[in-house]
Amino acid sequence: MERAPHISFVSLGCPKALVDSERIITRLRAEGYELARKHDGADIVIVNTCGFLDSAKQESLAAIGEAMAENGKVIVTGCMGAEPEQIESAYPGVLSITGPQQYESVLDAVHRALPPVHNPHIDLVPPQGVKLTPRHYAYLKISEGCNNRCSFCIIPKLRGDLVSRPANDVLREAEKLVKAGVKELLVISQDTSAYGVDLKYAESPWQDRSVRAKFFDLAKELGEFGAWVRLQYVYPYPHVDEVIGLMTEGKVLPYLDIPFQHASPDVLRAMKRPAAQEKTLARIQKWREQCPELTLRSTFIVGFPGETDADFAYLLDWLDEAGIDRLGCFKYEPVAGATSNAIGNAVPDEVKQERWNALMARQQKISARRLKRKVGTRQQVIIDEVGPTVAKGRSKADAPEIDGAVYLTSRRPLKVGEIVTAKIERSDQYDLHGSVAGF
Repeated sequence: MERAPHISFVSLGCPKALVDSERIITRLRAEGYELARKHDGADIVIVNTCGFLDSAKQESLAAIGEAMAENGKVIVTGCMGAEPEQIESAYPGVLSITGPQQYESVLDAVHRALPPVHNPHIDLVPPQGVKLTPRHYAYLKISEGCNNRCSFCIIPKLRGDLVSRPANDVLREAEKLVKAGVKELLVISQDTSAYGVDLKYAESPWQDRSVRAKFFDLAKELGEFGAWVRLQYVYPYPHVDEVIGLMTEGKVLPYLDIPFQHASPDVLRAMKRPAAQEKTLARIQKWREQCPELTLRSTFIVGFPGETDADFAYLLDWLDEAGIDRLGCFKYEPVAGATSNAIGNAVPDEVKQERWNALMARQQKISARRLKRKVGTRQQVIIDEVGPTVAKGRSKADAPEIDGAVYLTSRRPLKVGEIVTAKIERSDQYDLHGSVAGF
């Protein structure tokens, strides 16, 4: 029998790009292609690039260079592929360059360079598709693109305007994933709470009813599968308030990932952030009154053009008051094509670094204070890794890869993907430690 063609795959960037990679791999596996562990043993290499920041572009170019050196047959896709000139000038020998979500073009390029050995048999692939995440959690992408025009961001230019999936399409995928053993669904898109705006919230048939393509309606339906549902990349539009009720009912996790990016009204205006309103603190307080378990994760940018010492001080005070549980912080980087490049009043690099250090030090104290309140409580924990004496898991407050962890001892061996009840015995700046109290 003829040897199946082997493909080495590199996936860079955010979870949204990871979902794109999973889709491409699922299609290729359905057509009989095998995945190779190393470039030099593969017939071809696919690199799914990230083009959001210059540092990400450099990482993407380095990955392409490595693939060219070790293999020589390279297909490039992803966000950086939307502006191919830089790739073409650095590596004129790549076989094909396509932009994000162009699955058919990637498959065409593979077919041209490496034809499949036999006709597709869809049963070569498990019905839930090929996952690059562990079996017990999966990213569920509900839309592509973004309608916002934040001044520091070129994602709409790379990925286009918002295109939402019909509600029944998302729910079918979620159902398959849960049937395949997925315990946690991470709901993602560029702007999750804008879901369905482009479809005018159209209804689609699901089981014995119709479901609107609306953030609240979709979250409610996803909560019926019995898996953890984690909402990420949620802009704080007014209708987000409705979802807090689903958290108190236990339908979705009491967790919101909201990319606030800043707190100073002047900086937010310069950033052209949507839903940037000064009532945010009052809303957060109301959310927490309604759902005391709520965990807030966010990202912030320091050193945005024109950010003054007063703006930064405002942000630090705001963080204290908001009590953000989990935080990622970036130093502003000008990105080719972003309108913020024309603002002027650049913040010097050393000031950016000082502000980043100060913000992270402040956040460490806030995080430590908020985690300390969990000592003595019982928390449900999903197990991600099992060691000889200690297992590593996550509570409902922790998204994979980006948040803290819960380290547990147990009287009996634990299994990856298992959900246990843990007694929290101590905390540090970012993580919790405890022992298993129930199964």
